Amino acid sequence: MTAFAALHVPGSPLLLPNVWDFGTAAFLSARGFPALGTTSLGVSAAEGEPDGVPSSKDATVRLAGRLAGLDALISVDLADGFSDDPGEVGALAAELAEAGVAGINLEDALGDPELHAAKIAAAKKRAPGLFVNARTDTHWLGEPDIEAAIKRSLSYVDAGADGVFVPGLAEPADVERLVKATSTPVNLLFLPGKVTVAALAGLGVARVSLGSLPYRMALAATLRTVEAVRDGGELPLTPPSYDDVAALLPEAR
Repeated sequence: MTAFAALHVPGSPLLLPNVWDFGTAAFLSARGFPALGTTSLGVSAAEGEPDGVPSSKDATVRLAGRLAGLDALISVDLADGFSDDPGEVGALAAELAEAGVAGINLEDALGDPELHAAKIAAAKKRAPGLFVNARTDTHWLGEPDIEAAIKRSLSYVDAGADGVFVPGLAEPADVERLVKATSTPVNLLFLPGKVTVAALAGLGVARVSLGSLPYRMALAATLRTVEAVRDGGELPLTPPSYDDVAALLPEAR
């Protein structure tokens, strides 16, 4: 079992913050978070690209290489793998594993489950030590259907997935069904006002991702800060100092 896989404990889930840049990742790593994921929305937005499109691949890989040098295990959100060719997805998985990445996230976007299974199999063949988290979007893009979620998840586990991810799933009874049906760790997305980490832990979930929430909260905090300065109000948060942030960055070469 890899160090990253060992963090996925049913009933004591890994809380995975998702980041979009080196500075944020370094800040969280310095505060003891053992693992971090990237968010395709945040990375794409930072690059001025639509979420998860092939043109955001280079930025994703470049960021992953930088994050792999941190004192944290890194999982990379690859959207659909940036390709419909399983061979290309497998090659990308191997490239990231070679760079020191611990895991990847591959989503089916409710496309052909056999194609998605082939991508997973290719990734595991080329990078067997990489933790492949297989995401199905039954509850994110379509009408919530736990039977479809279980069916897709099991096919991805059969293809070699190390974990399954069903963002949008929150109904306790359905969460329990998914956990019982799969032999691999179940990952769910934190949904403010709908679920808590403690509740998901009690249902046997092994990983809770924050997705794009930290990036979107950063946008909200930026707006509140600018408005407070404009209006003569108090800053909404106490920021780290310039020196604190500079100390997190690599030394000049």
